[in-house]
Amino acid sequence: MGMQLAPTKANLIKSKTMLQFSRKGYDLLDKKRNVLIREMMGLVQRANEIQNSIQSNFEAAFEALKFANITLGFNTVEELAISVPDMENFQVLNHSVMGVEVPEVRFEETPLHVTYGFYRTNAALDEAVEKFRKVRFLTYELAEIENAVYKLAMEIKKTQKRANALEKIQIPKYVQIVKTIEETLEEKEREDFFRLKKIKDKTKG
Repeated sequence: MGMQLAPTKANLIKSKTMLQFSRKGYDLLDKKRNVLIREMMGLVQRANEIQNSIQSNFEAAFEALKFANITLGFNTVEELAISVPDMENFQVLNHSVMGVEVPEVRFEETPLHVTYGFYRTNAALDEAVEKFRKVRFLTYELAEIENAVYKLAMEIKKTQKRANALEKIQIPKYVQIVKTIEETLEEKEREDFFRLKKIKDKTKG
């Protein structure tokens, strides 16, 4: 088994302790893996929902933009688009899921502050601006989730590898060591018993 131990009671106790420790370790890793998988599957589902929402908002935004270009003129729409602020404030923080640091994008979905005059626009442009803003916020959320899914997947892979090492290598090794030591000690006890019996028989005779 690669690890040869003298068949003593001390080594038997030590091996049984290691076997128990390995089994507990496997159970903990198995539970951790299951929690991480559940967490990841929930995030994957949420990511799919967001992607669908991004798609529908993009389609609505482009339709509204197309209509705005037709009714207001491309040059006017381009000029007005330049006046729309580029960025919303957001922060990337971290939080822990079963010891795995995953990103959290914090932002405030503030109401739209129009930076252009209403007299030059129509409802189609307003809708396009609002829908594109919605896509931006959804993209923040999707980026957070996809990054978290990747990190959780890496941790699941690592946890699976460690659990497999315990299940396939460590636990069977100590099961075999315990069995070998127990059989050797039992054999020794039988030999000692017969030796003592012979000595007793001789002394009686």
